[in-house]
Amino acid sequence: MMERTMVLIKPDGVERNIIGNIISCYEANGLKIKELKMMKATREIAEKHYSQHKGKDFYEELITFITRSPLVAIILIGEEAVNRVRAINGATSPDDAAEGTIRHRYARSKTENCVHASDTVESAEEEINLWFSELK
Repeated sequence: MMERTMVLIKPDGVERNIIGNIISCYEANGLKIKELKMMKATREIAEKHYSQHKGKDFYEELITFITRSPLVAIILIGEEAVNRVRAINGATSPDDAAEGTIRHRYARSKTENCVHASDTVESAEEEINLWFSELK
């Protein structure tokens, strides 16, 4: 089934100049870029994006990290896009990520793991509406 999903190449990936390497992983797996933009996340967007973590010990660290410098927001489309992108990204922690995944190759820590991807079709739509509000 054709799906849309949302990916963020986080500030660490942008700072390390590996945007193209990361995008190539998705394109090599048959996913297509529908929309793409580079932006600096505002605190307001970051707080909405990480709302499920509010009140947790690491919440402020997440907000500080995602807002520290530009990121790249991408809408990808393809068959089973949500699950495929999550498989391409690998586990959140690079120590647990399978060989060949983006996080295995590029992540430095559980926080600085280069990419975020929507976990369900529903959250993809919510995140697309948040990060690409101009498309509404």
